[in-house]
Amino acid sequence: MPIARELVLRGHRVVMVDQPQHGAEAFVAESYQRQDLKAMAVEPSPLKGLGLDDYEARVTGIVRQAARNGPVVLVGHSLGGVSVSRVGDAVPHLLHHICYMAAFCPSRVLPTADACTAAPENADAVSPVELTVGDPDRLGVLRLNFRTGVSGELALLKEMICADHPDADFRRMLAGMQTDEPVAAYAGRAVGRAGTWGRIPRTYLRFGKDRTIATALQDRMIAEADASTPGNRFRVHDFPGASHVGPLDPTPVADVLDTLAGQRG
Repeated sequence: MPIARELVLRGHRVVMVDQPQHGAEAFVAESYQRQDLKAMAVEPSPLKGLGLDDYEARVTGIVRQAARNGPVVLVGHSLGGVSVSRVGDAVPHLLHHICYMAAFCPSRVLPTADACTAAPENADAVSPVELTVGDPDRLGVLRLNFRTGVSGELALLKEMICADHPDADFRRMLAGMQTDEPVAAYAGRAVGRAGTWGRIPRTYLRFGKDRTIATALQDRMIAEADASTPGNRFRVHDFPGASHVGPLDPTPVADVLDTLAGQRG
């Protein structure tokens, strides 16, 4: 939201895309509202079964509408990177530029978000597995309790999300977090093809203190993408002090995104 607001104030049209059952459509478990962890471990989720085909269809539909009004720059943060790759394959002719913001960019060697997370370059990342509520295989979602009051759990979440931000900002972020993410989204293949995705100019915003997608993993994903399309390499912008959500001040990120609409391959 802060980045989008800054871009709008600079005269850009910005659309924040909600994936199915996310954002304005978010599912909030009844047991989560009550903080009944026993019930939360078994309450069914409508996100079960959602996968990257659903994500790609949602974003592609928005891109088709937006492209009627001018060049489209598609930006994905974190897991949003897999949608960028899939949409880049689906409608490369409608995308002026794609941008991965500390995001998964799978490759033939690491074809899924799960594979990227398991890579040795991500060994220093903080994992939320110990915070998982319920059995992900049975629920079909990775479910986290962002309303926890346990100090150790809160410390782990802050390290994952925004270790460099004030506690008040961290709590505000937690209030907007969603409990469920479908396991199929992490397991779905999202490898951009050289002839479609690989033709689109692309940028990577590299966050140097990311504890969710480790910087070493970001570097590997950049290198593997560049090796697949050596004639169209990532433009990399480094934010050495940024944690997973990015700098506390959104201005430097907005400065980069501000330039992309005017760039040509």
